[in-house]
Amino acid sequence: MNSAAIADMCGRFIDAILRGTDDELSQIKIDPFPHRFNIKPTEDVLILAKQSLEPMMARWWLIPAWHKGELKDFKLTTFNARIEDAKDKPTFRAVWRYGRCLIPAGGYYEWIGERGHKQPHFIQSAGNEGTLWFAGLASRWQDQLTCTIMTRAANGTVSAVHSRMPVILNAEERDAWMGGADDLSIGEGVQLLHHPVAPFGIAAEGPELIEPIEESRAQ
Repeated sequence: MNSAAIADMCGRFIDAILRGTDDELSQIKIDPFPHRFNIKPTEDVLILAKQSLEPMMARWWLIPAWHKGELKDFKLTTFNARIEDAKDKPTFRAVWRYGRCLIPAGGYYEWIGERGHKQPHFIQSAGNEGTLWFAGLASRWQDQLTCTIMTRAANGTVSAVHSRMPVILNAEERDAWMGGADDLSIGEGVQLLHHPVAPFGIAAEGPELIEPIEESRAQ
């Protein structure tokens, strides 16, 4: 994995807790799996694909179907895709049309500050619905399903932390995204909260990763 890529947006997130309690998702049957608090690119993540929102596991780092070499030969950084230009890029052009998916998350992380002194922040929903629904694209390469998270310019609720944010969809926007909408403003109205958390390593895991720390410790 390219370690420099982890500084990009969105590079770490946590699993959503899905129990089929949301009205529009009550028909989805998802087997329980361990709740992860430090999901990294190249790891498997839950996606909901097709119009039926079928749950699947996909490698978080999209490999286009046309890639002919080995996995290690694919050098592009594709765990994120910019909504502004994805539909015209050769890597994403086909899946923009035929590979729409949703990627549920309980929140995500961003880092601010200088290299060597970066302060992580945990970002989560400011509303009643705890799940963040990332817009995604999925590609089947050989026998492996892979995916990417769409990003857009950050809105005012998170712009102090990062200039970009995931494309996070409400119920109406989820239907539009899965239906193939090309609306580049989708997801801009999401309301988010963020707080500083203690620095953690690449192998760290557990609910303590999202616990807020005092602002004075984040200086």
